[in-house]
Amino acid sequence: MSLRCFDLTTTDTAQQKNCEWRLSIYGRSPQEWDLLAKWVVNNKLYSHNVRWLIQVPRLYDVYKANGSVNTFEDIVNNLFRPLFEVTKNPQSHPELHIFLQRVVGFDTVDDESKVERRIYKKYPYPRLWSESQSPPYSYWVYYTYANMASLNHWRQKRGFNTFVFRPHSGEAGDTDHLTSAYLTGHSISHGILLRKVPALQYLFYLKQIGIAMSPLSNNALFLAYERNPLPEFFKIGLNVSLSTDDPLQFHFTKEPLLEEYSVAAHIYKMPQSSLAELARNSVIQSGFEMEVKRHWLGHEWYLPGAAGNDINKTNVPNIRLAFRHQTLLEELDLIYNRSAKPQERGLEGQVPTTDVIAALAMEKR
Repeated sequence: MSLRCFDLTTTDTAQQKNCEWRLSIYGRSPQEWDLLAKWVVNNKLYSHNVRWLIQVPRLYDVYKANGSVNTFEDIVNNLFRPLFEVTKNPQSHPELHIFLQRVVGFDTVDDESKVERRIYKKYPYPRLWSESQSPPYSYWVYYTYANMASLNHWRQKRGFNTFVFRPHSGEAGDTDHLTSAYLTGHSISHGILLRKVPALQYLFYLKQIGIAMSPLSNNALFLAYERNPLPEFFKIGLNVSLSTDDPLQFHFTKEPLLEEYSVAAHIYKMPQSSLAELARNSVIQSGFEMEVKRHWLGHEWYLPGAAGNDINKTNVPNIRLAFRHQTLLEELDLIYNRSAKPQERGLEGQVPTTDVIAALAMEKR
């Protein structure tokens, strides 16, 4: 289980922290969802301060070797068929229906440094993928995203909560992973390889795709703390936040998220205003409901720039967010060459980022 927490500045010390915990679904059996849901619901493992993310380990080669699956289609079916069934008829999986109300998204995880052999010019459909080796990152990401899109469309029509895709990407390995995540993800985890691909870094900036970074975890596995691009990304204006990653393994205190913030403050010499902005970003990137975000950030938190900032709640200076947004608008004007009117970009004087679009959709409902 991986832990993602974000700080919430409040005088109520008992409610300072909300968490998004990750639970694994492997795709080896269609019964996994019901077993997990019954474990959570029957043991009352839920809290107002906790939401769940489902992480899918990319271990097809292991399952194929031990005979758990025959083709990649088996994994896709095991992952998504129960979700479509419970969306069609909640009584078919009652515990799963309850559990999904606290699930906010999906993640896909594995060691990205593994070498991917490109044996196909055009990849086959999942039902035809019977190779012993695992499909590449882009294959996993596409079929996860495609099935989530169909599932979300149906769940929205039925009035159920929907999910976002927030994969691990750019921690190590091929930089092409970041391209796949850019095309499919609402936000990503890690993203440290963006420092090697300026063009992709610029695209992530223009779309303000969230990047939840864990420098202490990266320091233990892939990249020395002082070389982590977090402070540079933050100065540039990328939508970055601090998060924990496997805190039982990489942290040394009972407050792993506070540990991340305190080390970043000392090593990167970040002022309080920067720490407050990182905390604000983490709340925006999270999957918590509109009402919760309004409680912590302000009624119109989803509006870019100073318009969406309640300084009494966030402690982030309005002038800082106004400057960031104005800079982003100027970059977009350079690309559009001032040919597109602001209204054609969605909102006058605002950038329709994924968070803005999602928030407006929630408003309409």
